[in-house]
Amino acid sequence: MRLLNCINLSGKIDRVYLIDNSPIEVDRACFRLPFVTYIKSDRNIGYGSGHNIALREILNVSEFHFIINPDIYFEPREIGALIDRIGRDASIGLLMPKIIYPDGSLQYLCKLIPSPSDLLLRRFFRGPFAKFVSKRNEDFELRFTGYKEEMDVPYLSGCFMLFRTSSLKAVGLFDERFFMYPEDIDITRRIHAKFRTVFYPHAEIVHDHARESYKNLKMLWIHVSNMIKYFNKWGWIFDAERARVNSKILESLKSKHR
Repeated sequence: MRLLNCINLSGKIDRVYLIDNSPIEVDRACFRLPFVTYIKSDRNIGYGSGHNIALREILNVSEFHFIINPDIYFEPREIGALIDRIGRDASIGLLMPKIIYPDGSLQYLCKLIPSPSDLLLRRFFRGPFAKFVSKRNEDFELRFTGYKEEMDVPYLSGCFMLFRTSSLKAVGLFDERFFMYPEDIDITRRIHAKFRTVFYPHAEIVHDHARESYKNLKMLWIHVSNMIKYFNKWGWIFDAERARVNSKILESLKSKHR
């Protein structure tokens, strides 16, 4: 309900599609708001598949569409700032704001396109290779930029995305082969190939992130199995697009921060 209140107070979003993938019946009273369309799935169909239900409803209706996780909250003015920015530049297909934890610390959610080694080291070898992982994150998470300026990023987090719907018409919706986790990598890089995918630091939202795959073995298995599907699609060691895009992004950003 907190997120719905934030959306309502912004005065900028006409319609909210709330897709309920939970197998548990919930009290729907709080969703009976005039701007909310509540859709109950008969099973948990996954992150991307769930969002695609809403996207198919709005593709020919709305110019823009937000993807927002339920553990998000923000000041009402932030929505208007994001819509204003994407509305001023037709080359932007996807926009993400600055994302912070509830304590105000920054979440480093602007990333290069990952390789298998990036994910393995970060997830399983952080302890023994802590210094190496930390150094790698300076580049992989673009930490060296300070996250203070707008920048083009090939992998933006799915916790909060603002799409130009024409970009989705051009590249397609979320790939439903992925139940959860790599769908945001996949859709960002597809949009990045045709449009700008932009981090916008002049709007800020709070993400009360739990990192479930670090706590729950079932979620870890879902994460690993879906990343295998992702690398089977795009390439494990040989991914020419990954190498080209990452090199171009790093060269451009590092030239600005020398």
